[in-house]
Amino acid sequence: MGCQHRLYGQTPLIELRGLGIPEHVRIFAKLEFLNPGGSIKDRIVWHIVDQAERDGLLEPGATIIEGSSGNTGAAVAMIAAMKGYHAVITVPAKISVEKESVLRALGAEVIVSPAGTPPDSPRHYGNAALRIHQQRPGSFLLNQYSNPLNVDAHYRTTGPEIHRQMDGQVTAFVAAGSSGGTISGVGRYLKEQDPSMEVVLMDPAGSVYAGYFQNGVLDPAAIRPYQTEGAGKDHIAGCMDFSVLSDVIRFSDEAAFSMCWQLARQHGLLVGGSGGANVWGCVQLARRMRGPARIVTVLPDSGTRYLSKIYNPAWLDQHGITIGNGISRQQGKCPVPFC
Repeated sequence: MGCQHRLYGQTPLIELRGLGIPEHVRIFAKLEFLNPGGSIKDRIVWHIVDQAERDGLLEPGATIIEGSSGNTGAAVAMIAAMKGYHAVITVPAKISVEKESVLRALGAEVIVSPAGTPPDSPRHYGNAALRIHQQRPGSFLLNQYSNPLNVDAHYRTTGPEIHRQMDGQVTAFVAAGSSGGTISGVGRYLKEQDPSMEVVLMDPAGSVYAGYFQNGVLDPAAIRPYQTEGAGKDHIAGCMDFSVLSDVIRFSDEAAFSMCWQLARQHGLLVGGSGGANVWGCVQLARRMRGPARIVTVLPDSGTRYLSKIYNPAWLDQHGITIGNGISRQQGKCPVPFC
């Protein structure tokens, strides 16, 4: 077994400038892609696995199973390799080739669910993980979408880190949500420190969260395909705590990916689609703010996991996605300074 020390967390938080927002508003981003597994999901997997070991739920050499859009799976595969476990990861068909390659490189058994599988189908990647767990005695299902330790990990680590790094001065926290762990855990912690602060969920067009927040009803008609990974859901995840939310902002793939390109070309930050969506949402919120404000978000993973998709002009053209913000998709000729 390899090193088993706590390696995650304590990631840098930087200010993003030059985003065309009012001068009285500042936007800050926490660089979660600098966790050792490459994403914010390291936090929840370490926390859940540590607790499972303390509770005697993981025997030496056991199998850890999880349904994931890729980042949680990568964290599971990494930690399983370090601790001598076997990892089985079920994933949706839209997972990027880079994410799938990472899973396989770390030794995980990867099972890809067919495209367009409805959430109630036994072949849906979430249901497939449960079925495999039931078929393999002694296995452990991480269950990120309903496991309260997902939220607890962010309540205990990400939230306090942001509060400390911002000297307790946070006007709003903005983040996309899929399992709901980040927005719920960080949002709950920060609102306990300052009940007046806003917690804003970013939700992709095609997800059910925005409609559920507004109407209290899950509308199957709202479900449609979208390309942003790690954001939104086709059902209500058990970890999503709507009571901490102040608002939900819908975003399009085009808005999220355009911001990804802007961050890369103008700020030297290569981030994934959910990070692009988060910053785009911060900009929309900033333009509403009448007085001084400090908005915080997270950049959950790196754009290196989406080079074949978000940063591939041919793929964007194939899916009819136009990059806006006046950003050229042509190869740059000179380096762009970090903000």
